[in-house]
Amino acid sequence: MRRFSFLLWPVVTGIFAAIILLQFFPDLFAPKVNTVEIRQTDKPSLQPAGARGQGPVSYADAVNIAAPAVVNIYTRTLVKQKTPLADDPFYRNFLDQRDTPHRQRIESSLGSGVILSPQGYIATNNHVIEGADSIVVALKDGREAMASLIGNDPETDLAVLKIDLESLPSITLTDSDGIQVGDVTLAIGNPFGVGQTVTMGIISATGRNSLGLNTYEDFIQTDAAINPGNSGGALIDAYGNLIGINTVIYTKSGGSQGIGFAIPSNLTKQVMQDLIQHGRVIRGWLGIEVQELTPQLAESFGMSDTRGLIIAGIFRNGPAHQAGIQPGDIMIAINDKPIRDRRTSMDQIAKYKPGDEISIDVIRNDQQLSLTVKIFERPRSRS
Repeated sequence: MRRFSFLLWPVVTGIFAAIILLQFFPDLFAPKVNTVEIRQTDKPSLQPAGARGQGPVSYADAVNIAAPAVVNIYTRTLVKQKTPLADDPFYRNFLDQRDTPHRQRIESSLGSGVILSPQGYIATNNHVIEGADSIVVALKDGREAMASLIGNDPETDLAVLKIDLESLPSITLTDSDGIQVGDVTLAIGNPFGVGQTVTMGIISATGRNSLGLNTYEDFIQTDAAINPGNSGGALIDAYGNLIGINTVIYTKSGGSQGIGFAIPSNLTKQVMQDLIQHGRVIRGWLGIEVQELTPQLAESFGMSDTRGLIIAGIFRNGPAHQAGIQPGDIMIAINDKPIRDRRTSMDQIAKYKPGDEISIDVIRNDQQLSLTVKIFERPRSRS
């Protein structure tokens, strides 16, 4: 009995020690999670006390907040070229095609990017870094670093880079769904390689799509001047918060004509997180091919409303096929949200995650049916 009592005290003491450690140091035994720190605000920040001014007088405070997190990106691509001698028919008779001499040429390009996390994650456009053999990031404070490509998504024209430097500034994101036409915007980037430049304008439109630029389009349109080299830079609000990534301009001359487009911050955040966590962007997939419902087609189906999509094709064993959707059905609502147009509906489906169950309302033989569909992951595009 004495032997057991001798062992009892150490056991009890150990249990009490474990309870105390769990009570006061709960993170000590928690598994390490690789998280990315992204600052986001739901509402515009209030004007700080003693600020020099906001609005019509000056936007200097907004620029001072955001500009340190906007970087210049320089890329180099090694291009092989055949020598003029290789095109000579006489020379080719004596040389195997594999031995044809080449000379190398370095192509350089420039763009912009935005540091979204103090850990060094940078958002930019895919077309800025596509095919690059080396990527150099230059900060506003004069520091430079080689960047590694974490991932890219050509379907939204976004890419994520990473640099390893200490004390990195980062920008604060705001909810891009809350912006309105007429809000003041500032574009920060590196146009024509002249150095960091700020231009001002307003939001001209939201939700721009069907431009034929990307697979998924939900652009913010602004008249803030965006020029070559601005791609990947920041579009901020009057408080210094990021609302979009500048991407492309509409121009006939090559210069800014007051029509520029930016990828919203909400979409940028979602793509960035997917690329960091999964190495790819995870999108929902219904497994259907659709056709717009024109007035002529609506009349042939006996419908007075053209809001709907005709199911033109079904992928065998895909989500829609398994749910019982058939070719010829007219899809009129997704999760009780009426169909607007093809692109908006496909973008809506893409935002769901694999495994989500949604309701699809269709009209079949003049009867309305509600079918439950389990979303799959969208197959990756073949390059």
